[in-house]
Amino acid sequence: MYRIFSDGGSRGNPGPSAYAIVVTENGKIIHQHSEFLGINTNNYAEYRGLIAGLTKAIEMKAENVEFIMDSMLVIKQMNGEYKVKAENIRNLYLDAMALSSMIPNIKFRNVRRSEMLIPVADALVNKELDMHQ
Repeated sequence: MYRIFSDGGSRGNPGPSAYAIVVTENGKIIHQHSEFLGINTNNYAEYRGLIAGLTKAIEMKAENVEFIMDSMLVIKQMNGEYKVKAENIRNLYLDAMALSSMIPNIKFRNVRRSEMLIPVADALVNKELDMHQ
């Protein structure tokens, strides 16, 4: 079982933005990645983090993955509980759905920022933003 923690953020909305992912297998961190995204919204950054995590899971040929994020909006949209109303997010959502369909057993779970490894992902986002200021 893989768990992928992702986070995205922007300083300002829109503002300088970044995402980070932390991939674990059996509770051990096996991969970390962050990327600066330029000027974008927080939701854009959250989706880019999810897409990066999905892409990594597919590269690893993962068949059983739980995605954990502190973005309730993204998780509820991926679980079909919320509609995607924002036009600038629709294509990211569609990309995420297409990628998620390539993983046989996938779950999306929302947690508070303080739970599990979300603080590690959040710290990576902030480090990436700090490097580009």
